[in-house]
Amino acid sequence: MGGMARGSLRIYLGAAPGVGKTFAVLGEAHRRLARGQDVVVGLVETHGRRRTLEQLEGLEVLPRLEVTHRGVTLTELDVDAVLARHPDLVVIDELAHTNAPGSRHAKRWQDVEELLAAGISVLTTVNVQHLASLTDVVEQITGIAQQETVPDEVVRRADQVELVDMSPEALRRRMAHGNVYPAERVDSAMGNFFRVGNLTALRELALLWLADRVDEGLRRYRSEHDIDHVWETRERVVVALTGGPEGETLVRRAARVARRNGNGVLMAVHVLHSDGLAGASPEALRAQRALVESLGGSYHQVVGDDVATALLQFARGADATQLVIGTSRRSRWARAVRGGIGGEVIARSGEIDVHIVTHAAAGSPGWRLPVLTTAVTWRRRWAGLALALGGVPLVTVLCLTAGSVLSLASVLLVFLLLVVAVALVGGLGPAVVAAVVGGLAENWFFTQPTGRLTVNQVDDVVALLGYLVVGVAVATVVDRSARRAVAAARSAAETEMLASLSRSVLAGDRALPSMLEQIREAFGLDEVTMVERTADGERTVGSCGQAHGRTGDDVPITDTIALRLCGRPLDAGDRRVLVAFAEQAAVALQQGRLTAQAAEADRLAAGNSMRTALLAAVSHDLRTPLAGIKAASSALRSTDLALTDDDRTELVATVDESADRLTGLVDNLLDMSRLQSGAVAPTLDPTDLVAVLGTALTWLDGPQRARVVVHSPDGLPAALADPGLLERVVANLVGNATQHAPSGVVDVRAGVAAGRVELRVADRGPGVPEADRERVFAPFQRLGDAPGGQGVGLGLAVARGLTEAMGGTLTAEDTPGGGLTMVLSLAPAELPARRDAVGAA
Repeated sequence: MGGMARGSLRIYLGAAPGVGKTFAVLGEAHRRLARGQDVVVGLVETHGRRRTLEQLEGLEVLPRLEVTHRGVTLTELDVDAVLARHPDLVVIDELAHTNAPGSRHAKRWQDVEELLAAGISVLTTVNVQHLASLTDVVEQITGIAQQETVPDEVVRRADQVELVDMSPEALRRRMAHGNVYPAERVDSAMGNFFRVGNLTALRELALLWLADRVDEGLRRYRSEHDIDHVWETRERVVVALTGGPEGETLVRRAARVARRNGNGVLMAVHVLHSDGLAGASPEALRAQRALVESLGGSYHQVVGDDVATALLQFARGADATQLVIGTSRRSRWARAVRGGIGGEVIARSGEIDVHIVTHAAAGSPGWRLPVLTTAVTWRRRWAGLALALGGVPLVTVLCLTAGSVLSLASVLLVFLLLVVAVALVGGLGPAVVAAVVGGLAENWFFTQPTGRLTVNQVDDVVALLGYLVVGVAVATVVDRSARRAVAAARSAAETEMLASLSRSVLAGDRALPSMLEQIREAFGLDEVTMVERTADGERTVGSCGQAHGRTGDDVPITDTIALRLCGRPLDAGDRRVLVAFAEQAAVALQQGRLTAQAAEADRLAAGNSMRTALLAAVSHDLRTPLAGIKAASSALRSTDLALTDDDRTELVATVDESADRLTGLVDNLLDMSRLQSGAVAPTLDPTDLVAVLGTALTWLDGPQRARVVVHSPDGLPAALADPGLLERVVANLVGNATQHAPSGVVDVRAGVAAGRVELRVADRGPGVPEADRERVFAPFQRLGDAPGGQGVGLGLAVARGLTEAMGGTLTAEDTPGGGLTMVLSLAPAELPARRDAVGAA
């Protein structure tokens, strides 16, 4: 049988208090009710607003749960009542609300999560200032710290998030008319939180947060449906810059295109050749970059031998909708011989609109030799060229030496093998050189008539042409294979690196600095810095490398986080992979922050638990000896009581015993405080365990000391311990044993076991179940077996803490025949032990 379907969650996100979230929620509830759904109101805060109260009419309202805290009765959402009623839809106001102590959950959003899991759909509300990720920004804007927050992830998981918005002026008019707060609160609110500037900033935060969620949903939808073409949800204009005189014209035209929609994004890109011979004026590029940035755009550089491919890769990677390029500066004849980049970009642009912008430098004459591109390194190209220029003379000499033994076909085959060898070494360019030079050598030396570049026979012409065609074809195939091999190796490396990075992020074992260092090394950069933009400006959250004062190229990750790269320009393919790396780094940043927050929360929770237990202990256990001292001292001071000498002696003894007990309790509390703060710094020296035991027994009163029997062998080695701390440990162990075995003998045995010095303190009390053995060492734990007023449950916790501070261990075992045995284990000292005899007490 399948599990219960999860309920749907619809959240009304308010840009500010008073914009009408609750009113909108109740309106939707009425619409659902009219459609036949079972709708109830779990909890709605009307704040006395008349129109909100009117909206509740006709809706079933469940009773609230009453919770009493510190004498005050509070009302909260009754989760059990909603689960018992189990409607189709429940309305629950104020998602970020903190429940009263003693409620089912600490936060209302946790109540909502339980109802959703039970298959109940929920309509709820939240204000933007209560989103956890924005609380610091809201505090900077308004000066008010938000105490109630809801995790962003809870809101992001909602099936629907609807923005409830209102202009600042309209909201202030609502307040002035008394529709938000009572009249006596209006002036104060409008002069503080509800200032126009605050409301405008909150409105912008809400719009940006919701836009980010919508963009995230859009990307997820496109990914799930394998949609890789551009959707024009926002104008993103890319302008291609060559460093030529037309650059300023192109930038200004692109800026006008971006401004047509008001929120367009302007990006300028310059393509560098992989050989470093950009052919562009650095001064012109700097001026054009400054112009782009002054117009609110961003400047980028990519590397690519094929300019059109690099441009389109960058544009698609940036999800561009418009691409602005200039018309060619080459002459009409040059464009006729070799097609321009503009035509190639238009032919391959797909869904991206291409603007060809004319300019004053268009059509200027000029010649440039085409660049022979290859996948091999410069070193291999030079080696291939050397092989071509040296191999052709060598092969020619060898073939001439062979003379008539070789036919023309054999000579051509030998030269063809040389071309293949050159292609394997140096790629396409050197192979073409080898084919042409070899063809000339064959024609001059081996084709009739020899000594001239003429051919008399048709067969020889066909053979020479076939040789050239085959040579160039083989060189082309070899070069393409080399390209494919490089691309495959790169893809494999990228995949392996991304997989490793993803595993590291999921495992939580990679910190942000190490991930930035991996990005820097992987892409050969000088410096990689992660920057975060906040309301106060820009701050660095992680960095590695050294840029020596150079400015970097920003790669945006989210609306607020970007990577700043300093070093070599990256090609479009590198940038696409870098974005994936950057997103993993952003996840690592968020993971680190969540881990720190969780650690801080655990620390605060532990501190709260300790304080709560301490208050409970102080309110009860410390009061008992104080009450005894007070009662005895009051009786001694009273003039109305006729006290005998025996009475006075007994009262003085009571004061003394209660003071000793109070001193012991306070000492334990102080020891635990020192252990919690890490202030215990033991001085480890060779220590005679038996001598310390004898001193510790003096802490006990006479009847307790009489029930302790000590057994110690001769020649017991000294233990490595702090004598003062060890005395407190032993005293706590023996004292605890006498309290839990009020009538039996406490057996204390010193000895050596497994190469360590041990002290075993065994009582014949009721013992402790095995499942609770570790709990006895927790602070303020007495497991209900200690008499009232006999301590705050710190003795064993302090004993274990001090023991571990000295490098020892303290564990609990069963006493044969019934009871509990505490086993204290310490490392032996190298010096011989001093022996003091201690007999049975």
